[in-house]
Amino acid sequence: MIRIATIGTSMITSSLLEVLKPNPRAIFVGTCSRDAQRAEAFTQAHGGDRGFSSVEDLAASSDVDAVYIGSPNAIHYSQALACVRAGKHVLVEKPVCANQRQAAELFDEATKHNVVALEAMRPLHDPALRQIRDALPRLGTIRRTTLRFGKYSSRYTDVLAGRRTNIFDCAMASGALMDIGVYCVEPLVALFGKPQTVQCAAALLDDDTRGITGGAIDGAGVICASYPGHIATLHYSKITSDLAENQIEGELGTLTFSGVSMPSNARIDLRETKAADSVGYSSTSTTASALELPSCPNTMAYELDDFIDAVLATQAGAHAADAPAGWLGSVGDLQAISLESLEIMDAARRQAGVVFPSDKQDQ
Repeated sequence: MIRIATIGTSMITSSLLEVLKPNPRAIFVGTCSRDAQRAEAFTQAHGGDRGFSSVEDLAASSDVDAVYIGSPNAIHYSQALACVRAGKHVLVEKPVCANQRQAAELFDEATKHNVVALEAMRPLHDPALRQIRDALPRLGTIRRTTLRFGKYSSRYTDVLAGRRTNIFDCAMASGALMDIGVYCVEPLVALFGKPQTVQCAAALLDDDTRGITGGAIDGAGVICASYPGHIATLHYSKITSDLAENQIEGELGTLTFSGVSMPSNARIDLRETKAADSVGYSSTSTTASALELPSCPNTMAYELDDFIDAVLATQAGAHAADAPAGWLGSVGDLQAISLESLEIMDAARRQAGVVFPSDKQDQ
């Protein structure tokens, strides 16, 4: 039985606890918040035993084996590092850190202490994305991929009204790419590996918002990633709503699906060439078929199960980096995807002119 505590009292933490409660291999101990009363109230509301008023208190607890971190992006690194150094396994909400440097240091420290450090990136644990990956050979040579996630955020309405929000704040390492574009970047890397080149164009929030955003920050953007003979575009937005589908196009056919963060409604259209007519002309048509994908009311259940598998394997004597962590392989394999994805996102932000305080430490 893995004893799990959480950091943060947001909706995403509540969603994690929704799947943790019925899991027979884990138990919720309590949550950590800077506000001791809030920590205690959240803990009691979700059936835990005790709240924690500081990360140090949580990290020192002998009643906790592992920690889920659902706090703002900018403090993932420091909180996860404190837990790892205390021998706690960590499942860190996406993005795992504000940049690649931080993530590399966190993973190195986890290896040193032989604990699991995983990013909570739902589609990489979802068997629906595995089904999509397994269907790709049917498409022939892949030539073009389009992944997209755009959802208007009520927090943008706050910004327009002059109110500060964590979702659009350089100090919080947030913005459209970090909050929602990451859901396009990581599946791309999981399916096709790291691209050769990356180019980003971003729609930054208006200049008059910078007093509350702490600098230039993106509301929407497009990343163009190139592979040999294959081009991919990633579209993301928190200031508009994207209603188009995702597409993976091959020479033999095209696979479309909805919801890059929770894949569903997949279809494959295969091209058929008919025999030449009496004049010598051939014609083509397509045959469509549904690609059945598994579904789940709350896909955080998949990442939780994979995390527990890895922790149990480590407790049984496996090296943490080699512990199994789902259909993409080991903990180390998933960490590599996190690192390559942050490398892409770091480059994209540099091109867009979005700078976080943590980036300045790299200069």
